[in-house]
Amino acid sequence: MSETLAEGRTLADLAIEVRSKNAGPFWVTMELFMRDSEGYAIVADESFINEQVVSGLYGVDARSIQIFRIPSLNVVKVSFPRPISQGSLRDRDIHAGQHHVPLARMRVLGE
Repeated sequence: MSETLAEGRTLADLAIEVRSKNAGPFWVTMELFMRDSEGYAIVADESFINEQVVSGLYGVDARSIQIFRIPSLNVVKVSFPRPISQGSLRDRDIHAGQHHVPLARMRVLGE
């Protein structure tokens, strides 16, 4: 039995795609492209994804997080400052391509 089935569904299970990328050298943006309006309603709910949740997942100041909900596209975008600027000596993910994983693995409660 897969981990997802044993523990319930995740955001990634409800999405067409969950991705992250640079939004310039100092910001990361993550996008959740949901399969349908039902999945979007779960993700867009401010009690599910909000600044405090993202702050806990990524260790960034909640006041610096921006969340954009786009119901006409079933998309939620989350942006925050990169902890290390792109291409700096300690940057381990220059394209910010792996930042989405903690968000994608969030469990959907009540499933």
